[in-house]
Amino acid sequence: MNNFKVLIASASHLKYVVDILTTIEESAKVRGTGIAQRKPEYIQAKINEGKAVIALNENDFAGFCYIETWGHGQFVANSGLIVKPEYRGQGLAKLIKQEVFKLSKEKYPNAKIFGLTTGLAVMKINTSLGYRPVTFSELTDDAAFWDGCQSCVNFDILQRTNRKICLCTGMLYDPTWEENAKETDKRQHSYQVYSRWFKLKYHILSRLKKTKAAIAKVKKKAA
Repeated sequence: MNNFKVLIASASHLKYVVDILTTIEESAKVRGTGIAQRKPEYIQAKINEGKAVIALNENDFAGFCYIETWGHGQFVANSGLIVKPEYRGQGLAKLIKQEVFKLSKEKYPNAKIFGLTTGLAVMKINTSLGYRPVTFSELTDDAAFWDGCQSCVNFDILQRTNRKICLCTGMLYDPTWEENAKETDKRQHSYQVYSRWFKLKYHILSRLKKTKAAIAKVKKKAA
């Protein structure tokens, strides 16, 4: 049984960079996966900046994902989600995604978090975290982000469609959605409390009115 540990990557994990790059490279060779290759220095920088999550099985590399920021921090992407082939199908991708999503919200609480993916499993995970499928026009317009797709085997499709359509699905999480949902729940709760209070008040007043009417009737008979 595997004993996975999913944690924020640190300098002690730089020794896994080769394993990370090898796994990314192998995944990138498969047309349709929609994963871009990265240079060693790039992955090292993400780890040193505390913007990456790594999964280990004992001391063996198992998975990885990193954070990118665009549009002066207005947009955050959880990129390069990979799981080593022998550890796939065990729910590890979800654990990594949950951890990097949590890290993104802690570091950039007001940013919109987005991602591009062709994988149904990742789409399901994103949906469970509150992401919604959106058009590419709703994602960052930062050219540097889209330039990063050049090493993807599907980049020619993105070019031909003028960056409107690709094999990837754009998914977005907007923190205001959660706040709006909380506000809606709060208003709904307030309405329910008020409704119960109003019904109770109406019941008490009705009983009081009936009691007064009964007393008045008795007094009238007594007179």
